[in-house]
Amino acid sequence: MAAEILVVAGEASGDQHAAAVVREIRRRAPEVRFFGMGGARLAAEGVDLLYRAEEISVMGVVEVLPKLRRILAVMAGLERAAARRRPVCALLVDVPDFNLRLARALKRLGVKVAYYVSPMIWAWRQGRVHQVGARVDRMLCILPFEVPFYRRAGVAAEYVGSPVLEQVPAPAPPRELRRRLGLKEDAETVALLPGSRMSELKRIGPSMAEAARLLRAKRPGLQLVVPVAPSLPEDAVRGAFAAVPGGVTLVAGRAPEVVGAADAAVVASGTAVLEAALMERPLVVVYRVAPITGLLGRLLLKVKHVSLVNLLAGREVVKELLQGDLTGPNVAAEVERLLGSKEDRERVIAGLREVRATLGGPGAASRAAAAVLALCAEAGVMVAG
Repeated sequence: MAAEILVVAGEASGDQHAAAVVREIRRRAPEVRFFGMGGARLAAEGVDLLYRAEEISVMGVVEVLPKLRRILAVMAGLERAAARRRPVCALLVDVPDFNLRLARALKRLGVKVAYYVSPMIWAWRQGRVHQVGARVDRMLCILPFEVPFYRRAGVAAEYVGSPVLEQVPAPAPPRELRRRLGLKEDAETVALLPGSRMSELKRIGPSMAEAARLLRAKRPGLQLVVPVAPSLPEDAVRGAFAAVPGGVTLVAGRAPEVVGAADAAVVASGTAVLEAALMERPLVVVYRVAPITGLLGRLLLKVKHVSLVNLLAGREVVKELLQGDLTGPNVAAEVERLLGSKEDRERVIAGLREVRATLGGPGAASRAAAAVLALCAEAGVMVAG
């Protein structure tokens, strides 16, 4: 019987990262089989998906409550599948509140665990690092500053690189990217990225739409472009911006290219911020969660910044408008500043280039695959071809 690896990914970015690693493992060890949870990209790689990532995809403390019963059922189902199929090891990607609990069950079964995309416990709940050490055999970090944090706590960790480096096109002049996307090449352009979850669209979309309305009032010829995440219905995104005079242009996916085509961008905090940063265009970061979740965040956060760009730079490179500061007028004013000041634009772009340099070169999926196969060997099963 062929060796099997359990793969568990949630959300669109985790599905994409996991699929790239699966592809690399299969290239080196074609006989390996995969099963678990994920989305369309893992399905395309031939992974036997027992559950879809959308079943557990939710952000925030309050927001998780309506889905809690289903989340627990999915976790129990994956544990039963692991007990029955006895995978050589498990590759758990992101979604820490789910995957760290699953990792505990897998350790009880004697399954080696590789964790890809570190939970942000260095930002809050730092005491969980000992929990990670007890449940994870190898932490595969995608941010360079995470490795010393884990190693100080005795957790086996390595920096495999940022997968985002391989998932965005090379920076190009905005006019060239507008041409590729079929946009007006000569129009001043602002990109609006409201997130990839319906909950984000509902909480961030109204303020973003209000900012778009204010910007259009001052700049009638402004081209407003919204990339539609694969996880969102196009009609929902269109409806969120329906009140903007003159409308917005929707683009299916291709978020990094949309940012690269823009003179400035407004981006919901998350992986999309790093993707946008690598396109080297001025941007403002926004986010809003439920009030209780936001209050807990303020009490527990141990870092000064939220966005990956500012965390990697160690200072404010891009403006963050969070919770109550996320209003239409505030967003519009920040975008106006970026559009109107060459000095401010160049300062932001210089900071983004510094961030890119800290990430090193591409090859994250390849290095992560090598680490997973090494873990399989530690488990006594040589699967590399």
